[in-house]
Amino acid sequence: MRSVLSLLMTAATSLAAAQHVPALDYPNKPIKLILPTTPAGSVDTGARLLADKLRERLGKPVIVENRPGANTIIGTNAVAKAQPDGYTLLFVSSSHVLVPLVASKLPYDPIKDFAPVGTVAYTPFVMVTHPSLPVSSVRQFITYAQSRPGELNYGSSGVGLGSHIAGEVFSAMTKVRMQHIPYKGGGQVMAELIGGQVQVSWNSVSAVAPHVRSGKLKALAVSAESRVAALPEVPTFGEAGLADYQERAWLGLFAPAGTPKPIIDKLSAEMTAILSTPGIRNALEAQGLVPFISTPEQFTALIKKETDGLAPIVKAANIRLDSN
Repeated sequence: MRSVLSLLMTAATSLAAAQHVPALDYPNKPIKLILPTTPAGSVDTGARLLADKLRERLGKPVIVENRPGANTIIGTNAVAKAQPDGYTLLFVSSSHVLVPLVASKLPYDPIKDFAPVGTVAYTPFVMVTHPSLPVSSVRQFITYAQSRPGELNYGSSGVGLGSHIAGEVFSAMTKVRMQHIPYKGGGQVMAELIGGQVQVSWNSVSAVAPHVRSGKLKALAVSAESRVAALPEVPTFGEAGLADYQERAWLGLFAPAGTPKPIIDKLSAEMTAILSTPGIRNALEAQGLVPFISTPEQFTALIKKETDGLAPIVKAANIRLDSN
């Protein structure tokens, strides 16, 4: 009996030690950072800034690989199926929460197949209109749109993605009825909005700022707690009289489920250190991103809160990937 117990205790001790070994020499080879989006926009910008700093601190290459397609499902699924050893990570936006709410089925479980590491930043949404629209404030837009139910079109980067949900939340809050026009990415949205095919959109600061400065688009408000450096003349939604509108997209890092906790903790600690430096904070803010630090536990709680809050809005608007 003692012999069996001794063997079991030895095996348990060996297993515990083995689980901690990867963290002791991690990383000892290049890390792959998969983005389920195209190489442009706030997700790509945030990922490359983080990758550069991780490379400096960890002493190993951190390779950014874009795998877009199927509303982020292709790249996300690749990480879900990867070895849980800390060498394949997912850098994604709030679409990680949104896509499961609008897809009838997924090749992965968004909760069970991933281990949240932490957030890096959030990107506020800027509400922009075509210059021909006779409004110069959020309140004027609401009055104008309410008098023309269903006549205005708003463009998004895709069904169920952040810019789509931002428009739906705005509509639900203000009782404004508009037609949703989905596109394949933010670049197409900007082109169609500038061309006048759609009248309004919600998009990232980095995507809209050049067009606002050139006069091709008109910015009405930004969903940040304070005005952003890239567009200092644009009021927040709070200043514009719609304080409850706080839609924004976070950017965060995930590992495959089963990744040893010491590796998760090490990555989390490195991210906190990186985001605490003035240099990286200034670099993020210059791109219209707001630094946003969270622990794995806080990130997990954020995902649950957003899932619970957005589910009824998605259901009420009948947003489905397979019906668009």
